[in-house]
Amino acid sequence: MDWPTFISFVAYLVAMLALGVRFWSSGQTQEGYLLGDRKLGSWVTAISAEASDMSGWLLLALPGTVYLHGPSEGWIAIGLIVGTYLNWRLVAARLRVYTEQTGTLTLPAFLARRFGDRTGLIQGLAAGLIVLFFTIYSASGMVATGRLLESVFGLPYRWAVLLGGGVVIAYTFLGGYLAVCWTDLFQGMLIIVTLVLLPFFAFQKAGGVEGIMSAMAARNLNPGLIPIGKGLPVLAVLSSAAWGLGYFGQPHILARFMSIRSVGELRRSIRIAMVWVTIALSAAVIIGLIGIGLFADLPTGGHEKVTIYLIQEVTSRYVQGILLAAILAAIMSTIDSQLLVSASSLSEDIYCRFFRRDSGLRYVGLVSRISVICIAIVAIILAMPKDSLILQIVAYAWAGFGATFGPVILFALFCRDTTYPAVCAGMVAGAATVIIWRNCGLGTIMYEIVPGFLANCLLIGLINLFCKQKDPEILDTFDQVTRMVRNKRDSKPQPTSQVV
Repeated sequence: MDWPTFISFVAYLVAMLALGVRFWSSGQTQEGYLLGDRKLGSWVTAISAEASDMSGWLLLALPGTVYLHGPSEGWIAIGLIVGTYLNWRLVAARLRVYTEQTGTLTLPAFLARRFGDRTGLIQGLAAGLIVLFFTIYSASGMVATGRLLESVFGLPYRWAVLLGGGVVIAYTFLGGYLAVCWTDLFQGMLIIVTLVLLPFFAFQKAGGVEGIMSAMAARNLNPGLIPIGKGLPVLAVLSSAAWGLGYFGQPHILARFMSIRSVGELRRSIRIAMVWVTIALSAAVIIGLIGIGLFADLPTGGHEKVTIYLIQEVTSRYVQGILLAAILAAIMSTIDSQLLVSASSLSEDIYCRFFRRDSGLRYVGLVSRISVICIAIVAIILAMPKDSLILQIVAYAWAGFGATFGPVILFALFCRDTTYPAVCAGMVAGAATVIIWRNCGLGTIMYEIVPGFLANCLLIGLINLFCKQKDPEILDTFDQVTRMVRNKRDSKPQPTSQVV
């Protein structure tokens, strides 16, 4: 047993569980468990949003794909940086005000109230799609956990998945939203320190720029940003950069916007978030390039462990435990958010909406906690095949959310006349396009988020031409929210105990 590494890991896991216990009392009400009573400050909002966004793919899959294909994969990072900025700038304030004004706690409930759907069609459809794609997304985190613990401690892969998944279930079950956000804050700081220090330690050992360029030439990798040998270069660049489109439809990130203390704190949050995400993504790409210079040929499928190999190669045993714990932090910071949002959709948007409308606040919290366990178990089962690739799983789920909810959120916040039939049709078109496109193998030509996003937008826009919103209450609320955002004011608190 490598005791320094082991002790660092155990200390980290104990700290995460302690936070879950610390915030147990905050999760005793519906709004407390799902949105932390809308009391998050700017730092917690910004760092938890970005840490939950990036997950284990930031430290494993992104450096791995850069190691495998070269600098051209850096377009993924560029697209994500631009998408992050646009999401904070366009969506954050309006969504914060609108969800409080409508008294809603979840994304499906907001869409139902925003478009005046009394049938429950929008809420049920949106909740079902969230559970579907987040279960897939959570499985990618379980795979990353298994890879990490297997490499570091020599645990059997399946036991490693069970161990990591069990810890995440524990502190998410205990503390709810505040536990997730505060653990994400500490995890996000640990992640950024690791991403900054690792290239500093490893750059010269890889031979500097000359060593990396020589290694790329030896492996016939293109040193430029324009991909070669992957179909049309323009389509390849567009596919990579199109990852940024996914931000508008990620429920676990949008939940952070909904829970910040006030709109006035968003300006600071944007600055914090942009500094964090720019440094993190740039460093992840650099780690992949340094890996090219250090490792001539990794084992088959080992490219997604390049960060782990790098840590073990260039740091002492006492530092390794801390840096490797950062990878686990990145993984857990996303899985916990995904589990919580999925659980809220199952409990709030499906169970309470369709089966038990009179549920008390504490009862809803209990149902949410049970949902966390159920969804996590399914994700663990999906993660059991050892040959799963993290980036492929993440890409599928990311495209599913971006194409299904991204256009809907933008139309909800910026298009006054949109109706619920248009939204339902758009969500179905976006999700179906992603699934069909990927299963037909067209993802090698164009990342499926692009056709899915366009199909959703076009269908909503087309239906809006013939079917416009006429409900005066909905139109008045839209106008009121627009004025509040323009004047940088929060909405007046609305009762949130009622389930839409």
